[in-house]
Formats: sequence, structure tokens, C-alpha cells
Amino acid sequence: MPHQMPSRETQQCIKDCAECASICAQTAHHCLHLGGEHAAPEHQGLLQDCKQICGVAVGFMSRASHYATAICRECAEICNACADACDRMANGDQTMKQCAQVCRKCAQSCEKMAAAGV
Repeated sequence: MPHQMPSRETQQCIKDCAECASICAQTAHHCLHLGGEHAAPEHQGLLQDCKQICGVAVGFMSRASHYATAICRECAEICNACADACDRMANGDQTMKQCAQVCRKCAQSCEKMAAAGV
């Protein structure tokens, strides 16, 4: 069976997940410098979870894995949780606000993929 290129929607979701993984890594580092609740293990762990599940989703979608739908569903859940946490702690911080925005975009993209059955 010949390999087919991912759909435009899948390609967009892959791009959104890659961007989200990157911003979560940057935000985790930023939060360590902010200290306090930003550096708490719970928040750092959530940022790492989000970064990692986004990376996993990229891989699963890129190879059209049968399990990509389940991974995208989980990715959306974790991205929404990360966005909520970053929004809650932002207090005007642009990096935190950007992270929340990118996580929400990724969650929406992954929700579409999960609903479509990738």
C-alpha cells in the first residue's frame, strides 16, 4: 500500500502540536525563573506533560498510526489543562499568555482530529 501524504487538516495539527511542544518547553524555563507557583512541581509537570504529549501526537499523526485518534484526544485534554493553568497564573505575563493561547489552538486542532478519527 503506497504511503499517502497527511491531509491538510492533519498537517495543520502536526504543526500546531510542534508549536505547542516548543512553547511549553520555553514557558517551563521561563516559569522556573519566575519562581513561586510557576516553579511548583505541579505546574512544571503539566508543562512537561503537554510538551511530551504534543511530541507524541506529532509522531503518531506523521506515521498515520491507528492510535493517533486516541493520542489526539488525550493531547487535547492535556493542552486545555495547561492553557487553563497558564491563564490562571499569567497576571499579565506575555509568555504565559502566549503559552495558553498556543495550547488552546493545539487543543482545538487535536479535538478536530479526534472527532474525524484521524
